[in-house]
Amino acid sequence: MIKKRILIIGSNGMLGQRLTEYFSKQKDVELLCTSAETKSFIPDIEYQQLDITQKNEVKNIITKFFPDFIINAAAYTNVDKAETERELCWKINVNGVDNIAFYSWTIDSHLIHISSDYIFDGKNGPYTEIDLPNPISYYGRTKLASENSIKASGTRFTIIRSNVLYGPSKYGRPDFVKWVYNSLKNSQKIKIVTDQINNPTYIDDLVNGISNVIKNKKEGIYNIGGKELLSRFEFTKIIAKMFNLNTELIIPILTEELNQPAKRPLKSGLINLKAETELNYKPKSIIETLELMKKELELD
Repeated sequence: MIKKRILIIGSNGMLGQRLTEYFSKQKDVELLCTSAETKSFIPDIEYQQLDITQKNEVKNIITKFFPDFIINAAAYTNVDKAETERELCWKINVNGVDNIAFYSWTIDSHLIHISSDYIFDGKNGPYTEIDLPNPISYYGRTKLASENSIKASGTRFTIIRSNVLYGPSKYGRPDFVKWVYNSLKNSQKIKIVTDQINNPTYIDDLVNGISNVIKNKKEGIYNIGGKELLSRFEFTKIIAKMFNLNTELIIPILTEELNQPAKRPLKSGLINLKAETELNYKPKSIIETLELMKKELELD
């Protein structure tokens, strides 16, 4: 059997963990996982530490492993801190991606890169793959710059845009669902915005989409988001009802009242039609995904 060599960059992140668990079970895959941390969160896998901002480190790992596919799930994602930590954010999200794309091109690998709906201004969402980007935060500018860097690199690529990732990763900071669950379980009031519209993406759906990109060797840009378009407040109420938690602790608020350093796209979200047609992408409903999380994480 000829095995596909897959390199996952950012394997300790929320998406990276699920990608690692998924591809480590595939018999036709030879897997190498990398992240900034010294050790892998997932045990018993081939792992190396990698700082993507260091060109030599990227070169050594890519040219020695010689992957058929590189999945880049590494990024600087703190949207508010990015406004002040601009140099660090650019170094990771743009210079780091430059390095990956260059060595991907050097060995003729297929680079799959995870991007964001934050490349849009959130005035006319949900967005298709051909809508004009107009980022309104520094983080959004770096994500758009990384897309442009990949396009200019000459490597074979697939850019996947997603939004509001959630799901059952076991390590690292809690996702939005677990944060809501933990807060309400502890009878804490939470302020949730009513004016940010998205289609939250279940990470296992995204993993399946990435798997289909690899199976079909699809190149280009694809939106991979959730099935339902709704406000963050509506999403929170669904979570609370699923776990029989007190919805009265959820306080509706407008985004501007939070006075966050970074602007947020408000009317956002992503249209999945291209992925549904070309990748056979089939996102589950929020209720279905919360049922799965309930079982896997043993939340009552």
